[in-house]
Amino acid sequence: MDLVPYAIPLFLIAIVTEFAWGRAKGRDTYRLSDTINSLSLGVLSTSTKLLGLNLAAPVFGVAYDHLAPVHLDAESLGTWLLALLVFDFCYYWFHRISHERTLFWAAHVVHHQSEEYNLSTALRQTSTGFLVSWVFYVPCFLLGIPAEVFVTVGSAHLIYQFWIHSRHIPKLGILEWFLVTASNHRVHHARNPGYVDTNYGGLLIIWDRLFGTFAEERDQEACVYGITTPLRSWNPLWANLHIYRGMAVDAMASGSARSALRVLFSRTGWHPEGSPRVHTADGSDAGVYGPVTSARARRYATLQFLCAVGFSLWVMLVATSADVWLRAALCAYLVLWLCGVGALLEGSTRVFQLEASRLLLTVVALGASGLSWSVLLSGLGYACITALLLCGIWHEGLDRAATVDDGAFPASHQKTTGAPEPGGISCSTIQQP
Repeated sequence: MDLVPYAIPLFLIAIVTEFAWGRAKGRDTYRLSDTINSLSLGVLSTSTKLLGLNLAAPVFGVAYDHLAPVHLDAESLGTWLLALLVFDFCYYWFHRISHERTLFWAAHVVHHQSEEYNLSTALRQTSTGFLVSWVFYVPCFLLGIPAEVFVTVGSAHLIYQFWIHSRHIPKLGILEWFLVTASNHRVHHARNPGYVDTNYGGLLIIWDRLFGTFAEERDQEACVYGITTPLRSWNPLWANLHIYRGMAVDAMASGSARSALRVLFSRTGWHPEGSPRVHTADGSDAGVYGPVTSARARRYATLQFLCAVGFSLWVMLVATSADVWLRAALCAYLVLWLCGVGALLEGSTRVFQLEASRLLLTVVALGASGLSWSVLLSGLGYACITALLLCGIWHEGLDRAATVDDGAFPASHQKTTGAPEPGGISCSTIQQP
């Protein structure tokens, strides 16, 4: 049984609680734009599963039915304990290779792009992981672990990893020696040279200790979060695809099929000779990304994000039995919607094109769907209200903003205003200590 859907309400309650706790203690770890971006990626990851692109199921079925020497008893406690241990071991190697090899990093990078670290970061998930992650779990089925045990253990394993994405939880004494905790997972998300590529465990930290990838959080070296070459964008589609695009650039510049193939499985950061990305400057010292936007734009972005969440829930409830092409169209519409929210938070003028396109699609789709007049009129009403709000933002002017990003940063952030970006508005550069 997949336990994750039952845990989602608890996730949201925990996020609100952590936010309130941080505000009360003067240690707020949330920024509006970053949080919306993380949650947008989580919504996108969940919604794209409706496309049914499940490469794992047939392979798992063959491994269990035809290659496993025994089929373990799902009613046995020993089966569950073995499944948990084997799953966590497989996860360690999946996670480690996802950081060390470019093809796997392309899918996993989404989870590490946030320059903040809070419970919303845990929901920042990839939409392309289905392409490669399943390969590492084939051993579970070769050992004869039943599918229902695998799914339950896997979902419980994922739920466990939610709480460790917090800056408010201190070291936990003896538990630090054998469990993955918030402290050693903070190190995993840090981009400090001494912390990078460490602490890959999901439940047990013993694998890192055994294989030499453990690093302890040090009081004298605060974690700086994010990836070493920051994304510097709130676009959820680009967040999922930017490494793949870089791989394509490298492959085309490689000069041979062998070098092009090497791009896929090379260590992260390697580029073939002649690639325009060889001398790409590292942006790790560029400060925390936070474009200047107006309060009205932020309110509109928040409203549209909440509407997009509602739409995604509707899609998951009613579209499961729909034709695959309709599901693909609904997912594409959701991508357009969330990209519009991201563009708004970036202060990009593209937001007007994106939102106008989306509203036009809304009207056309409602008109062509044969829905009742009440549904059609309510949809048209939503489109009109949205258009009026968008016009209000245009009238105010994004470049007249007087505040930075969401207007509130953690106390450890220092805010300075940088030069205007081409095609957009000025960006703030926030230096961490």
